[in-house]
Amino acid sequence: MKSSLHTLALAAALTALAGCATPPSDRAPAEINLVAINDLHGNLEATKFTYTGVADKAPRTVMAGGIDTIAGALQQWRREDSELLLVGAGDMVGASPALSAMWADEPTIAALDMLGLAVTSAGNHEFDGGRKELLRQQHGGCDSPRPDKACQFDSQYGGAKFGYLAANVVEADSGKTILPAYRILEAKGVKIAFIGAVLKGTADVVVASGIAGLRFLDEADAVNRLLPELRAQGVGAFVLLVHEGGRTVTPFDQQYCDNLEGDLVPIVKRLDPAVKLVISGHSHKGYLCRVGDTVVTQAQMGGHMLSRIKLMVDRQSGKIVDVDARNVVIEQGAYPAEPKVAAYLASVRERSNRELAKPVARIAVPTVSRAGDGADESALGNLVADATLLAALPYSAQVAFMNRDGIRQHLEAGPGNVVSKGQALATLPFGNTLVVMDLTGAQLRTLLEQQWVADKVQVRGLLQVSEGFTYRYRLDANGKATVSDVTLNGAPLDDGATYRVAVNNFLAGGNDAFPMFAKGTNRAETGIRDIDSLTAFLVRREQEGKPAGLPPAQPRIRRTQ
Repeated sequence: MKSSLHTLALAAALTALAGCATPPSDRAPAEINLVAINDLHGNLEATKFTYTGVADKAPRTVMAGGIDTIAGALQQWRREDSELLLVGAGDMVGASPALSAMWADEPTIAALDMLGLAVTSAGNHEFDGGRKELLRQQHGGCDSPRPDKACQFDSQYGGAKFGYLAANVVEADSGKTILPAYRILEAKGVKIAFIGAVLKGTADVVVASGIAGLRFLDEADAVNRLLPELRAQGVGAFVLLVHEGGRTVTPFDQQYCDNLEGDLVPIVKRLDPAVKLVISGHSHKGYLCRVGDTVVTQAQMGGHMLSRIKLMVDRQSGKIVDVDARNVVIEQGAYPAEPKVAAYLASVRERSNRELAKPVARIAVPTVSRAGDGADESALGNLVADATLLAALPYSAQVAFMNRDGIRQHLEAGPGNVVSKGQALATLPFGNTLVVMDLTGAQLRTLLEQQWVADKVQVRGLLQVSEGFTYRYRLDANGKATVSDVTLNGAPLDDGATYRVAVNNFLAGGNDAFPMFAKGTNRAETGIRDIDSLTAFLVRREQEGKPAGLPPAQPRIRRTQ
């Protein structure tokens, strides 16, 4: 009898232990798959992308991005994990190509909904149209500061299904955020808090009237003070979506760099250690880095690449225990286009092409040449530089520069020398935006001399300059240039004075071997697209009875023997 009772007791004990035990699958960390996109800037179509990865011996140039191919990639990855989350780090719209910009970026927002975007931080370009337009894009409606563009693609606009986040943008009076600070999403049975922030310097790069009454707070402080509130809701996994960036010489696909530089780094260093992943934007760089114990990613821009990120989350504590990330180039042809998104893109393209056939203005000649073949300046180069200066005058610009290769082709006119929207866009197709900065006279002089570094002048030519700016140069036997007689509006350049200089954002980053532009201070990211500045200039010149396109009577750049 004792033996029987003992056996029953033992069996009961084992049963109780089995009931308390956690099955192996529940003890294993939850695997959460994320895909991150940043700085799409309304690029609905694929564009040219040059990159060098870890395995590449030389730079590669491909057509990359396009919402149809992005959708195809996401469709494939969602077959692997149906709970995959797509998130963003700002500037989904703004500084967009005509295909999106002409419709107030509403087609891009619709496309992002089709892609299944869950949340994104606001970026500085989301504020280009001011607070009112940002909130309209989120919530819908047609009351817009851009009435000529809003609700023109569709008569009704319902707003974004995804959520914009901005923990550090508050009403100056109340201190309340104008957008949600975070959103808690759930996958594989665990909660993840996605917190959004935009660079605190946004107020310096957008039009002040559009953000009147708003304050842009310190990014790290805004994030850190949310964590107690989130923990009280049972959340232990935190991801920061921040529209601020860094830079590194490490290839975009190398895991993991430890040499990240730029304004993002001090933000990450001051974050609560529980924030194990920072998905960044703004600097248009691709990188996979670590700052301390935090993984920091960015996926270039324009949809050229996406970041695939795997979070391992402890089911008991809810905390992130490991992060694995890689950047994937979204090359055309690598992923079959998703049919529904491809059909939508085709419809946008067809509607837009009809719009692009509309006339802009009459010019003086059938063709305005971009020149080349060693020419120091061209009629079209002068025209674009003048258009840049005119558009940047509200930002106190005094002189403008344009890179020759930023002008894709000659400006061709149709019957009666009338330029259409499409013809203007073919000249400036890159969707660059204008940046105004401070440079000293001495820096400008050095900038001009930098044009002859190595063999660069043969490759990309000289900078095109706006009306009123002139100089002479002389080359010695070794090709070294001496610049002289630099004047602005007839006055000699003062090396000690500060000048307001307007360029496109490509040059502003120091590209095309012009590092001096990267040193410019007091920057204003105007949000004005170069194509818009060009068409506005053409219209104005026609209205003044002086159609654009003729070369100036006197050259602005002179070579002396």
